[in-house]
Amino acid sequence: MAETEFTDAIAMLKADHRKVEDLFAKFESARGESRMQSLATQICNELKVHTMLEEEIFYPALKGKIEDDLLNEAYVEHDGAKVLINDILGAAQDEFFEAKIKVLSEEIEHHVKEEEESRVGMFAQARSADVDLVALRDAMLARKAELMPQAEANELPEAETRTIHE
Repeated sequence: MAETEFTDAIAMLKADHRKVEDLFAKFESARGESRMQSLATQICNELKVHTMLEEEIFYPALKGKIEDDLLNEAYVEHDGAKVLINDILGAAQDEFFEAKIKVLSEEIEHHVKEEEESRVGMFAQARSADVDLVALRDAMLARKAELMPQAEANELPEAETRTIHE
């Protein structure tokens, strides 16, 4: 993945959003337990990598530069998704499998809307802040290059919550 593929960190994160939206759409039309499980695993791994990039690199760079409430809500929203992700990946398909994916999709849709909302969303605030979005892109690309081979081999660690204590 070439660094010039994305103009900045926000473009990179938005591309991740579109990829996951596409995977959720594929899941909705998928037939067969094996295909559904494969897509669910891919969705969960993509989300795990994405949340790691945001929480390790992007969000810390925004601390004190955008509304605290937005950052705090983002961490809590991530944790809600992580609980579902760990459950989906940690057990065989059960009677709630498709419902869990549906709820995860809805949670992610809400989270993406808050990040991408024009003028008041996290990304809009980040663009107005004193943040080097190109340097953040480069750091996130490097970290993603480390994580994706683990994701493709299904060797990512369980998603760790920050705000929810189980």
